Order: sequence, then C-alpha cells, then structure tokens
Amino acid sequence: MLDTIKGWLHRYLSDSEALVLLLLLVAGFAIILTMGNMLAPVFAALVLAFLMQGMVNCLQNRGLGHNWSVTLVFVLFVTVLVVALFLLVPLVWQQVSSLLNELPQMVTHGQAWLRELPEHFPAFISESETAAVTESINGLIAGLGQWALSFSLANLTNVMALLVYLILVPILVLFFLKDKDLLLDWIGSQLPKRRRVINQVANEMNSQIANYIRGKATEIVIVGGVSFVLFALMGLNYAVLLATLVGFSVVIPYIGATVVTIPVALIGLFQWGFGQQFTILMIAYLFIQALDGNVLVPLLFSEAVNLHPVAIIIAVLVFGGFWGFWGVFFAIPLATLLKAVMNAWPRVQDVDA
Repeated sequence: MLDTIKGWLHRYLSDSEALVLLLLLVAGFAIILTMGNMLAPVFAALVLAFLMQGMVNCLQNRGLGHNWSVTLVFVLFVTVLVVALFLLVPLVWQQVSSLLNELPQMVTHGQAWLRELPEHFPAFISESETAAVTESINGLIAGLGQWALSFSLANLTNVMALLVYLILVPILVLFFLKDKDLLLDWIGSQLPKRRRVINQVANEMNSQIANYIRGKATEIVIVGGVSFVLFALMGLNYAVLLATLVGFSVVIPYIGATVVTIPVALIGLFQWGFGQQFTILMIAYLFIQALDGNVLVPLLFSEAVNLHPVAIIIAVLVFGGFWGFWGVFFAIPLATLLKAVMNAWPRVQDVDA
C-alpha cells in the first residue's frame, strides 16, 4: 500500500511545477470557500470585465486607442445598467408582487381541481390521496408566508448589499478593463519564472472562460428575449417575469430549464386550463428549449466547453453546494479548469521525455 502511494506521489508530484500548481489550486479554492461571499463583488466585476473585453479588443482592432475603447464600452455598460435598474427591475418586481397577491386564488383553484380528480379518475387517485396533496400544498404556502415575512424583515440588509454592488462593481469593472495588462504583469511577477504548466493552463482557461461568459450572456439575452416575444404574443400573464426566469435558467445547464418549466406550465394552466392555448404555449416553449440546446448552445460555445453532461451536472451540484449562486454560475469554468489541469499536469514520463 505504501509503495503504491509513494509511486503515485512520485509520478504526479515529483516535478516542482506540479507542486506550485497544486499550492495555487488549494489556495484558490480555500479563498473561494472561506471568502467567496465577501469577494462576490470582485467576481461579479471579473465576469462583466470578461464579457466586455471582447468589445474593447474589437474597438482597438479598428484603430481606437485603449483608453477611448475602455471609456466607450464602460459608458455602454453603465447605460445598460441604468436601463435595467429603472425599467426592467421595477417591472419584474411589480409582476412578482402581483403574482404573490394572486397566489391564494390560484391555490384555491388548484385545490378545487384536485378534489375533482377522484370523480374523473377513480381508478388512479382516491380522495384520501388528494387530501394529502392538499395538506402538503397548505404546508408549502404557510412556509412561503414565513419566508416572505423573514424576507421583508431582511430588506434593509439586502438594500445595503445591493448598494454596495451598485457602487463597487462598476468601479472594479473600470479598473479591470483599464489596467488589465498592469494587473496581469503584477500577478506574473509573483509567480515562479519557470511556469510552463501554469502558463499552459492559464492560456487555455483565459480563452475558455471568456468564451463561456460571453456565450452564456448572449444565450441569456436570446432565450429570454424570444421567450418574452412568445409569452407577450400569446397574452400570458407575467410575461416579463417568466421570460426573465427562462433567460437566467440557462445558467444552470439541464437543471435550470427543467425547473423553470414548472412555473410556465402552472401559470398557463391556471390562465387557460387544459385547452388549445395551453397546448400551443407548451409546444412553442419546448421548441425554444430544443433550439437552445441543439442549435444555440453548439453555435455559441462550439468546443469551448467540451465536458460530458454527467460531469456538468456533478460540477453544478458540488460547486453550487459549496458556493451558492456563484458556484452554479462558475460550475462549468471550474470543471473546465480541473480538466485543463489534469491534461497539463506534469508526470514522470512527461519529465523524462
């Protein structure tokens, strides 16, 4: 057993670069696990900087200076942020409030529909089963009420956190875009001079994370926008809220699309019942999801994220459990990082060669 362990250590940790890379990975994950919430504005700013760096590069390639390119892109970013804060967010919040006010009526209607099921399908469901389901729904509603009360009591803290984000994130984005080369040079000066493996992993991850973030942002806008057009044309209630949920559901591969289907189906069902409009809604919605998975995702990401679906789901569960929302968002880049490290990790046969 000891010989096996020694052989494994000699194979994978005999190279000094491997030890440095291992220490960097351990330190990075330790920072994420212990200070991830405190550094959330920094990570949010990094995501946005990655998203906008492509536009800065495009303007520079057209002959515009670095400072002017950064200024124009940053002004565009602030404009979009202001529009979202003063138009989209209030509209979504208004529809959330309206939905919460209508929820008791929807629950009453659903319970009445459940009580009718034993009459129509006596061979499949009994009155005792419908009563148990109704009791479970009442418990969920009570829990939702307690959550809403605690949420309202914590509003002040949430508002303060939001203000911190609104102030710090744009400032950090500006510095990340303006002083990118300076920051990268400083980081490079802190690393060992002999860092072939680290450079290989960094170059691969820089390209893949940038492509992933820009592709994911584009996917959110396209899927959310197309879903809003569909919901608005059909006259579905809470079209903006549902389209926003559908758009952001693509952040969580496979799981997000499945979960967000439930509110879309329920609201359509309560609005129209099992009729022609509900059938058209679900067929069109599933068609959008199919186009997203089979056309849009391969087109946007190509082979930038070459991971098996099982690996993606495991990454979402593990990193989401450790790091919440940001763990879910960065699950694929982090899984890709681990894959890149495994591919570039120096082994004895690599050293000998």
